[in-house]
Amino acid sequence: MYLNSEKKREIFGTHGKSSEDTGTAEGQIALFTYRINHLTEHLKKNRKDFNTERSLVRLVGKRRSLLDYLQSTEINRYRAIVEKLGLRK
Repeated sequence: MYLNSEKKREIFGTHGKSSEDTGTAEGQIALFTYRINHLTEHLKKNRKDFNTERSLVRLVGKRRSLLDYLQSTEINRYRAIVEKLGLRK
């Protein structure tokens, strides 16, 4: 499997407050971004996998809503995570 517990700890440790704090918006956005990148690569190879495409769209929406929340509450944290992950907006 592409996403195991060690990889999750690494993502949350890098982008969150600590590797055990899985609830921060930055950590969740980083995790969603990792999963989105993986699903995008999968869909490049498997064009007709519509269930994965639907999952990808749902993940993008979840990430977008978290980014909107972060932008409306703490703009500096929003700018930092967008720059760190290399997101367009």
